[in-house]
Amino acid sequence: MKKVEGIIFDWAGTTIDFGCFAPVHAFVTVFENAGIEVTIEEAREPMGLTKIDHIRTMLSMPRITALWNEKYGQEFTEQDVENLYVGFEAALLETLAMYTDPKPEVLETIEQLRSQGLKIGSTSGYTQKMMDIVAPEAEKKGYHPDFYMTADGTSGMGRPYPYMIYRNMEALKLTAAGHVVKVGDTIPDIDEALNAGVWAVAVVVGSSEMGLSEEEFDAISEAEQEEWIARVEKTFVERGADFTIRTIGELPGVIGEIDRRLGE
Repeated sequence: MKKVEGIIFDWAGTTIDFGCFAPVHAFVTVFENAGIEVTIEEAREPMGLTKIDHIRTMLSMPRITALWNEKYGQEFTEQDVENLYVGFEAALLETLAMYTDPKPEVLETIEQLRSQGLKIGSTSGYTQKMMDIVAPEAEKKGYHPDFYMTADGTSGMGRPYPYMIYRNMEALKLTAAGHVVKVGDTIPDIDEALNAGVWAVAVVVGSSEMGLSEEEFDAISEAEQEEWIARVEKTFVERGADFTIRTIGELPGVIGEIDRRLGE
């Protein structure tokens, strides 16, 4: 019987760092240092891309482009992108270890999935240098996938390209894309999954797309929580997610449904 063989998770906003705040603060800081005030929403919009592509995308946003042209008297260059990236990396590396707590239900769910014989892979928009901090810190707190891949291992071809997923499939000896599930919290995560031909599952609560901290989410009313969840779910479904889950704890049920469909 055909069944799911492996699950490939994103990191920040999916399995760790509720709300995906580590990179957001660093993006806001580096633009501020360059004399450009960006909003949290602008900093979040390209989330899931490699970080240098994220900066390039932010600079291409019409409002930010106009502010840049006004301040510097010319359009941004590739050298500007690289300079901002250096500042971003420095800002992020200073605080990254603080944002490695596993999200609720992650550890128990991973244990349950492993007990069913599933391989646990992962891809990230972080670079290898960043993951050299994130992975050991997360492991200290109980989260340790069987394998992870950054765009450094795919010649810089990160999301939305499918190659980080393919590296996972190779390392974990997964036989076919149709037996693989990708779980993420951003639009580029969904694009990565669809381009790889694997099942796309989007997690809603604590996602970058939602953008609320755990404290902020818990502080709003149940009705407001439902409004946020419905809005984020709609965004993910419209972009092609096969399934949405509120929390990682719902994932085993989704795997069961995929297994059922594969067995038909």
